Amino acid sequence: MKKFEVTIIDYGMGNIWSVASALKYLDCKVIISADPKMIETAEALILPGVGSFAKAMKSLKQLGLDEAILESALNRKVKLLGICLGMQLMGLESTEDGTTLGLKLIAGRVNNFTQAELGTLKTPHVGFNKVTTKSQSVLFNGIQSGEDFYFVHSYRMLPANLTGLKSTCTYGIEFLAAYEKENLFATQFHPEKSQANGLRLLQNFITS
Repeated sequence: MKKFEVTIIDYGMGNIWSVASALKYLDCKVIISADPKMIETAEALILPGVGSFAKAMKSLKQLGLDEAILESALNRKVKLLGICLGMQLMGLESTEDGTTLGLKLIAGRVNNFTQAELGTLKTPHVGFNKVTTKSQSVLFNGIQSGEDFYFVHSYRMLPANLTGLKSTCTYGIEFLAAYEKENLFATQFHPEKSQANGLRLLQNFITS
């Protein structure tokens, strides 16, 4: 039986090896690539990421990966999962290090948590926190609403005015924890660091 094949997009800013390890544990064939042609012909894509939004978008553009991702996701309807910064890159824009346009796959804007939102809470938001989900979710199939997932981030999208299925988390303010619409999937948390719940979510992405 042919293994499910996932291509992890390597643009120099991803937590690639932990994601690859989780996928291999789930018996996937894993390809790690910075080649736009491979991204354009991939069976499924994961866009991981940690660090600066502006630097990440610059890297994607320099490598020609931004257009390759859009070709696969929009024209070929290939499944795409953005993780942490990868989810933010799928948005319209971010104010991190100045305003930078994103891939525009999710109609949300990325801004930092404000002091008014956080009160006495600190940034970055680090650690396990509860995610509120809906029963029709593909990513959270078999995972109860309110289960914990692992977050590390100072910037966030808000769920208001977004079309698509939205899962949320509260850290001072309710923010977008996960998103799914047709072949597009994204998580602000790190499923590869979220133990059994994270592995189940990745398995759901694989089998969706």
